[in-house]
Amino acid sequence: MIIKANLPDSGKKKRLVIIGGGFAGLELAKRADKNQYQVVLIDKNNYYQFQPLFYQVAIGGLEPSSISYPYRKNFQKNKDFHFRMCEALSVNTSDKKIETNIGIITYDLLVIATGCDTNYFGNTDLIENTFSLKSVSESLLMRNRILLSFEESLITTDEEKRKELLTFVIVGGGATGVELAGALADMRRTVLPRDYPEIDFTKMEIHLVNAGSRLLAGMSEQASETALKTLLDRGVIVYQEKSVKSVESPYVNIADGTQIRSRNVFWVAGVKPNSLAGLDETAYNRGRLVVNEYNQVNGYKDIFSIGDTSLQTTESYPVGHPQVAQVALQMAKQLAKNINKGESDNWDKFVYVDKGSLATIGRNAAVADLGKLRFGGWVAWWLWLLVHILSIVGMRNKVSVFIDWVWSYLNYDVSLRLLIRPKFNEMYKDKRTKQSNE
Repeated sequence: MIIKANLPDSGKKKRLVIIGGGFAGLELAKRADKNQYQVVLIDKNNYYQFQPLFYQVAIGGLEPSSISYPYRKNFQKNKDFHFRMCEALSVNTSDKKIETNIGIITYDLLVIATGCDTNYFGNTDLIENTFSLKSVSESLLMRNRILLSFEESLITTDEEKRKELLTFVIVGGGATGVELAGALADMRRTVLPRDYPEIDFTKMEIHLVNAGSRLLAGMSEQASETALKTLLDRGVIVYQEKSVKSVESPYVNIADGTQIRSRNVFWVAGVKPNSLAGLDETAYNRGRLVVNEYNQVNGYKDIFSIGDTSLQTTESYPVGHPQVAQVALQMAKQLAKNINKGESDNWDKFVYVDKGSLATIGRNAAVADLGKLRFGGWVAWWLWLLVHILSIVGMRNKVSVFIDWVWSYLNYDVSLRLLIRPKFNEMYKDKRTKQSNE
């Protein structure tokens, strides 16, 4: 029997369904005209996650609630906004229906903003033997792995095992990998010796493995050189143009034959778009949804895609826009303006405006590319802090992050080093599993 999701009738309004509540999806939901549309946002979590600061949760610098915000709290004053926590499984484009694990949802306009997930490049063994960083829950799992390594290193009398526990391998030389390596290096120098005085932290190793020719490939060469020098100065072992062949716990095997023994392998080497079944093959290119200048998916008038999962090629960006928050937000704003106008005859084309890039490498160290301006050091670091505080959703969260960062800066300490292991309960099982067993 076909189950219809429990949603109120849209009446005379068109129903706008948005799949995914990341940067793009949430921004569009905010800006869509509620007088014209009944807005339905669906996501597998009931909260928004600020992805650029996942690594801060992983190192115990911020609490999860500081970078998360309930969707419903954002829209408490909107009468015709509806959120459903569920997973989109497929779309029936001819009948304008979306199959989810809570039932069928119909749409007039559909926007796919499903974002990206960790890319293991076809190596399924990496899923079991490494830790990724694409959600708050994965951030907490990584934090537990980091803290558990220090606790276990105090217990063991085996020096080889202790070395394995005190060796950290980060795979991926993008912003996340660089920021995580820099943060661990800061902890090794300031925080950890006070928490674990019995451990000799001169034996703690941090390895950053990058398959590319330079770190922060999306930024300028000057930024890459500054990041490399800063990490090396802080004792991080950096591998350039070397890819990981396999991870057979506890060994990390690099393609050139190098082998690193580590219990802590963090995979942040790339992303892949989250696809949706039911769309024609011509809608996809390398896993991303091909869209025109109005973000309409190839072959469909009423289906759009924005953010990381969309692929829009232009003369300036022949292989598509970078998969960053700036692009997602600008796409969402332009699409909202267009659909709020009504008929497509009045729509404006999307044109991406690059406002610059920032990346932090640790305390008092960051790099900035702002147009033709390139600089680093503490000025870039403070700018990075300011931009991220302003970007976080919710005033309480902004204040909370500001206080945590100021406290950490003044005291050379982070206070959230809690090893919390949630107990599994049957209620967390997928609803589809329950239904099929009933």
